[in-house]
Amino acid sequence: MIRIVRRLAVLAAFVVVVCSVGARAQALHDKPGRAAIASAHTLATQAGFEVLEQGGNAFDAAVAVASTLAVVEPQSSGIGGGGLFLLRRASDGMEVMIDARETAPAAVDPKDYLQANGEPDRDHAVNGPLSAAIPGEPAGLAWLAKHYGKLPLSKSLAPAIRIAREGFQPDSRFLGELAMRKEVLSRYPASAALYLPNGEVPKQGWTFKTPDLARVLERIAEQGDAGFYQGEIAKRLVDSVREAGGKWSMEDLAHYQVKERTPLTFDYRGYHIVTAPPPSSGGIALAEMLNILSGYDLNKLDRVRRVHYIVEAMRRAFRDRAEYLGDPDFVKMPVAELTHPLYAAGLRASILPDKATPSDMLPGYMAPSQGTHTSHFSIIDKDGNLLCATQTVNTLFGSTFVVPGTGFVLNNEMDDFALVVGKPNAYGLVGSDNNAPKPGSRPLSSMTPSFVIGTDRIGVIGTPGGSRLITMVLEGILAFIDGELPEQFVGNPRYHHQYLPDVISAEKGAFTPDEVKALEAMGYTVSESERRWGFMNAVSWDRKSGQMHAGSDPRGVSGSGVVK
Repeated sequence: MIRIVRRLAVLAAFVVVVCSVGARAQALHDKPGRAAIASAHTLATQAGFEVLEQGGNAFDAAVAVASTLAVVEPQSSGIGGGGLFLLRRASDGMEVMIDARETAPAAVDPKDYLQANGEPDRDHAVNGPLSAAIPGEPAGLAWLAKHYGKLPLSKSLAPAIRIAREGFQPDSRFLGELAMRKEVLSRYPASAALYLPNGEVPKQGWTFKTPDLARVLERIAEQGDAGFYQGEIAKRLVDSVREAGGKWSMEDLAHYQVKERTPLTFDYRGYHIVTAPPPSSGGIALAEMLNILSGYDLNKLDRVRRVHYIVEAMRRAFRDRAEYLGDPDFVKMPVAELTHPLYAAGLRASILPDKATPSDMLPGYMAPSQGTHTSHFSIIDKDGNLLCATQTVNTLFGSTFVVPGTGFVLNNEMDDFALVVGKPNAYGLVGSDNNAPKPGSRPLSSMTPSFVIGTDRIGVIGTPGGSRLITMVLEGILAFIDGELPEQFVGNPRYHHQYLPDVISAEKGAFTPDEVKALEAMGYTVSESERRWGFMNAVSWDRKSGQMHAGSDPRGVSGSGVVK
């Protein structure tokens, strides 16, 4: 009987979702008539509009924004890394995620990341060629242009090529983060020559030119992804990586493939959420948290009680996310169960109304590794096409390894795998066998590009931020549904809980002193930090008023959110 009831509940939920999605798909055919772009750099936002003005759509603009960020924000993303691109096509309501995540080389050997005493070798995991996985970004951009864009790559890559050749003046954030990686960049001659003229971090006002990167982008513009994964550039990459101790091969590059994945979708408070499926853990965690929170009327709760329920939802989702998830091409996962409202109801029943749940009272858990430095951008074009992208090289300036003659750093995404099962990575997190590296597998990610589609309003939301990325997107979605505009919610103070350590991390100003005392009385430990995290970029469209909004996180220096 229980099985029959559960099956009927699932069927009823499926019918409701299908009907509601169909109705909303029709509404999305209305055109906003203008475009909105929010990205981490003014030059990237301008590049997106330049391509739109040439007749491109949101997907062409995404190629322009992503490639320009590769030039002006190389510490966060680039063609030596990878990303996830979430698309919604206005003409037919088609939704898809383009998985351009990096892959492990065929010769990957976990022993390479161990010291002689059996402890993890953190240096090999995060620095130099052994830390670099096979990049996916070039293939992702070529796929976007070929299958969804209206313009050739020669036009959508033109702004990035021009900026790389003519140069730009890096902002204080770029220079400050360059200083943080100076020591490791100095190890590699091509890296030092590119980023440390005269062996030092440049001063403000320095013009940074990357003609080698311009030539690589020109080759991709002419030949598509073959210009990167085959021929002269591929051979240069492989030869230099192997000479410096890495294990790439020509076959690794030639066999790289973009994956199209079905987005994860669910409803919350009358909004249809479209988000990233595995190999991102973010979408499943987001669904689990919002399903738990759907049982509460958050707007009727006082601030402390609201935070209490949100933190308990975070705690339970983070326990599950790494225990079960990995590369969907290599690991079988209980996605339907984890994202089902009945599962969330069971988790909700374990939450006490006035007391924190100690994490050590919940079942065992091992968290995956993840990067903390990433870039995100959001786009709505004049026809209503939606694009939400999160891309990365993992930590600041990735592996810091530049192949001579290429002009870009390689990622250090191998550290996103559980290189040594049960041992902490650079962020103190450990991982399970599900996320162990296998030839050609993709590391688990926290990237959570998301669409929030309501009857009258649409939001496109995402952010960088490592493990905090998922909870930042959660807080952004909750604020958007409560009526806040992107210009406001991208700057809201943030808080985070990830099961272990059993602590609420909070930005300064997230809680008042009285709220901290009240949370501590409930059994929480609150750790306030001077450090701010994330770089959220979001856009929205109000179908009733026709207004569009774009917000770029004030935590950045050169971020830009523009409507025109």
